[in-house]
Amino acid sequence: MKTTTLRRRLAGTAVTALVAGAGILATAPSAAAKANQITIDSVSLSGQAVQVRLTYSCDPGLGQQLVASATALDSHSTNPGSAAAIVTSDKLVCDYANHKAVVTLHNAHDTHFARKDTVKIAVFTFDKDGDKTADGTAVAVL
Repeated sequence: MKTTTLRRRLAGTAVTALVAGAGILATAPSAAAKANQITIDSVSLSGQAVQVRLTYSCDPGLGQQLVASATALDSHSTNPGSAAAIVTSDKLVCDYANHKAVVTLHNAHDTHFARKDTVKIAVFTFDKDGDKTADGTAVAVL
């Protein structure tokens, strides 16, 4: 008789723990489980500058900044291009949702991109502590 009572108590405790755990998961914000993400949608040449269209999402409160760079892999220019840009935290919308952005990269001194150049694009987000929270890379022909 005593073992049956002990088994019931253990089973009841296990069920209570499962229900409590499920309740915590159910009340947690669903977006909190979403990872910071970056997707490079397209790369184009706008004048002498490289433009990157991307989709990003980020967690609020981390003070994130976005850094993008472009490097010519196969260039038709006499001075192969190299460019970068920073999007500061006050220009990013960080609310777990996906957002679109167009980032215009600024060429390094005396470098150029030309039509038909093959470029490597790298995009990163960093939080206020300097930790990388998301990244994306792509190779494209301008």
